[in-house]
Amino acid sequence: MTTSPSPSLAPVIELSDGGRFPAVGLGTWKLPKPLAPRIVQEAIRGGYRHLDCACDYGNEAEVGAGLAAALKAGDCRRDEMWVTSKLWNTYHEPKHVRAACERSLRDLGLNELDLYLVHFPIALAFVPFAERYPPEWFFDPKAAQPAMKPIHVPYAETWGAMEELQRAGLVKRIGVCNLNISMLRELLVGCRIRPTVHQVEMHPYLGQSRQLRFCAQEKIAVTAFSPLGAPSYLPLGMAQPEESVLVDPAVTAIAAAHGRTVAQIVLRWSVQRGCAVIPKTQREARLAENLALFDFKLSPAEMTAIDGLDRDRRFNDPGFFCEKAFNAFFPIFD
Repeated sequence: MTTSPSPSLAPVIELSDGGRFPAVGLGTWKLPKPLAPRIVQEAIRGGYRHLDCACDYGNEAEVGAGLAAALKAGDCRRDEMWVTSKLWNTYHEPKHVRAACERSLRDLGLNELDLYLVHFPIALAFVPFAERYPPEWFFDPKAAQPAMKPIHVPYAETWGAMEELQRAGLVKRIGVCNLNISMLRELLVGCRIRPTVHQVEMHPYLGQSRQLRFCAQEKIAVTAFSPLGAPSYLPLGMAQPEESVLVDPAVTAIAAAHGRTVAQIVLRWSVQRGCAVIPKTQREARLAENLALFDFKLSPAEMTAIDGLDRDRRFNDPGFFCEKAFNAFFPIFD
């Protein structure tokens, strides 16, 4: 298989506010701390201008170090970079939202985020920074039976505090993650500042065509997380090897026809649908491969064939993993 000889800057998605959202970003979920500074700088040198981060990933300081090194070396300018972070579940009470954002800004070494997202529609009891950061899912990991501790915070109240961040100039834009269409519709009815981006799990086995159509109708950009599907979840026991779209005969045949890797075909399918993608890798060759998506196109028949693989298979589902791993039944998609 071959990739483009020299990756260039990814094309951008034009946002409703006039912003230019790079269509390919570097996902930093599960990016090991010791490797993160080098990988981030290598990605930027190779043409990446979009970093997807989150408090919960536990590596924002290291990602920030890589970004700082790239800026110092002249690999990019700050105004060329798009940096996203996310509000974690334990900070949904409005009084905690600004402090959570400021902590991410400090760790990333930034004065302003390009985008700040609400990570999940799940409100958990507050855990002070000094006690544990990132706080993850358990309220008290040392308890005899550790569990999540949900609290009642209306999503609209959390969103109101997110709007205040934008008014205060801490973030350029705000957005959401992991909402079903009903929740997103309810937010749009009551909000004063509309979400600019919705980040959702999306890959050929979870096509999310209705979500994509609704967001297009509402002029909300979509970011596909886990755009390659199962591989991100195999080490976590949340997927089986046979569930990987990267071994699906329909996709491997299309890859062979184009002389591309299977991953490139899957990522191209997402960007050709109008989504941004944020694949994670810690291999330099894969960094280039994941960015080299824009010198070929899938035919309408190939797009339709991949669309037809949809199994409605969601790997990142709190309705399953919270009960299995965190002793709490917490469905959000049903």
